[in-house]
Amino acid sequence: MTLNRCWLPKILGVGILGFTLPVFAAPPLTPAADPPVEVLTTKDSTETTNKFDWKKVPPVAASPRPGLFLIPPSGPGYYSVLDLITGNERKAPPVSPYAPYALQTTPAFDIDFRYLENPNHEKDIFDPLKRIHIGDDFLLSFGGQFWYRNTRASDNALVAGKQNNFNLVRTRFHADLWFQDRVRLFAEFLDARTMGQSVTPGVNDQNHTELLNIFMDVKLANVANAPAYVRVGRQELTYGSQRLISSLDWANTRRTFQGVKTFWHADKFNLDAFYVKPMAMEVDKLDQWDEKRNFMGVWGTYKPQKGHAADLYFLTLDNNKNPNKPLTQVTVDSIIHTIGSRYIGDHKRVLFELEGMYQFGKYQAQDISAYAVASGLGYHFADLPMNPQIWLRHDFASGGNNNGNTRGTFNQLFPFGNYYLGWIDRVGRQNIHDFNVQLALHPQPWATFTTQYHKFYLANRYDFLYNAAGVATARDATGRSGTNVGDEIDVRLNIHIDRHQDVLVGYSKLFAGDFLKATKPGVSPDLFYVQYNFRF
Repeated sequence: MTLNRCWLPKILGVGILGFTLPVFAAPPLTPAADPPVEVLTTKDSTETTNKFDWKKVPPVAASPRPGLFLIPPSGPGYYSVLDLITGNERKAPPVSPYAPYALQTTPAFDIDFRYLENPNHEKDIFDPLKRIHIGDDFLLSFGGQFWYRNTRASDNALVAGKQNNFNLVRTRFHADLWFQDRVRLFAEFLDARTMGQSVTPGVNDQNHTELLNIFMDVKLANVANAPAYVRVGRQELTYGSQRLISSLDWANTRRTFQGVKTFWHADKFNLDAFYVKPMAMEVDKLDQWDEKRNFMGVWGTYKPQKGHAADLYFLTLDNNKNPNKPLTQVTVDSIIHTIGSRYIGDHKRVLFELEGMYQFGKYQAQDISAYAVASGLGYHFADLPMNPQIWLRHDFASGGNNNGNTRGTFNQLFPFGNYYLGWIDRVGRQNIHDFNVQLALHPQPWATFTTQYHKFYLANRYDFLYNAAGVATARDATGRSGTNVGDEIDVRLNIHIDRHQDVLVGYSKLFAGDFLKATKPGVSPDLFYVQYNFRF
């Protein structure tokens, strides 16, 4: 069949114009929206000079609060192993550009080093690489990251008796140049390698000498005292809960896209519009974007108060693929529209989140009608030792037998699925019920312990079980195997060594339910890993 796509560029053009024209047509802002300047007076004269004020520049986007978020420890204590060894008991958590965790989901271009403009900041050995002032108008920074993970997996990919013990190594390095707050050039190198695999490496396990990000930002104008930009080039995207759009830091090669994005981030509102193509990974040569896939969307966020956020978004994924591909594949010929909303926050000690997503469009000859709901309620026992926090959650994504004119299976798009649906990677946000509970403890301010329990059921007994990548892995077309996929337990301990280093140790076990016992006899996967992360 041939799907009518001619309206897509028109909608994109209208969307971007609808975003940018109000920016240019806004009431008088400031003459030509001049950047902030600082008036300096010398001791020996009354002569004044204008210098660019870097205290609030460059603007960076704070990481969105995910579901299952934790309230970090506060008050006096040792906030790293280095603090403990050196006897540096702090009155409060230190100011740091990095989250104290081995997984760093924030893109490198959104890590905030503006605190270095305060002359009283805590000094660090890598400070000379950050915010290098070149004259009055240019700012240059360098940074990077190295990680190593050893993994031992059994019953790999739901194949009974298959063991896979392997290592992942990833290196990243970036350079960031600003001209005032008007123009930005950012480039990030990535090298991802794997050793010791007894099975074919995953598509994102290895990617040699690659460009993860390379883009230019140009300031369009100031609107309501906040800058609006256009970004062109290769770029990571991370939005909201990361259930639908994430850079996927768990993978050895982070997810990235090629295209254009306009964005405006103010104190209370964010508004982004983008048109991009996913990158197709190739091990020994530079990646190319997928010419047959287009991803576009508009994402708005309202921030009524600190820690609270309301997201509203509309996304379109156009897979212009070979229509003869089997329906078990992720990227068949389809146009998938997703409309959704989320609210997240906390009140006193109660933690809460609710997100709803509905999909429509075309999947080959079928009409799409699918949906997903994620809900959670938690509590922070702030007065108890070890800062305990508990979450009770239900994650649902629709499925269907998909034999008629309608397809009911939800498409999870580009998610950070492991974070929500188990680190063993056997379950994705498609055709699934996940009833789960999480307990988090901080035995010390520098240690974070989390454990999760998941009870998985198929949403539709005639549909497939889909893994974390959205690939169909098991099915009983008769439905006689039932819906009980199984139970998963995840245990993780993160040790924060110092500002630049973390160690993460984890173990996951999936106990097969009736469905897996019938469709994958003898399978009971488990996963053990140790990860070290260094960043600067």
